Amino acid sequence: MAHSDETPAALIDATIADLGDWRGALLATLRDLILRAEPGITEDVKWRKPSNSMRGVPVWSYHGIICTGETYKTYVKMTFAKGAALPDPAGLFNASLEGNTRRAIDFHEGVKVNEKALKALPGDPNQGELYQKVVRDAAEAKLTQLRKGQEP
Repeated sequence: MAHSDETPAALIDATIADLGDWRGALLATLRDLILRAEPGITEDVKWRKPSNSMRGVPVWSYHGIICTGETYKTYVKMTFAKGAALPDPAGLFNASLEGNTRRAIDFHEGVKVNEKALKALPGDPNQGELYQKVVRDAAEAKLTQLRKGQEP
C-alpha cells in the first residue's frame, strides 16, 4: 500500500507494479502516450479509497483534467473529462457514451492500442485541438471566478 507522502509518479509506478499483469502493462503504455503528447501534462492521484486499495486513480491534467486511468478486474478504463466535445473519427470511445461531458475507452485484455488514433484523439499539441479547448475553458473559468471575487 502506498504512503501519503509519495509523489504522484511514485504512486502510479506502484499501482502499475502492484497490478503485475496485463492491466499494469496497459496502464503504463497509456501513461507513456499521454505524457509524451504534451510536455506540460502533469499527473496526479485522486480518489484514494479502500475500494481501490488506497491506490487511487491516476489523473493527467493540462490546465484542467484531460483524462483518468482506472483499472478493474477485466479492463482498463481511460476516461476523458471533456470527451463528448472531442471528435472521434476512429470510434475509440466505447463507454460512458450517454453523458454530455465525458467519454471513456474500455480496454480489455489482448486489445491492441491504436496509438495513432489515441494520439489524434486528444489532439496533437501542435494543432492544439484538445489543449486549446482545455486552456480556453480553464481560462474562462478562472476569469469568471475572478469576476465574482472568488479565488480561482
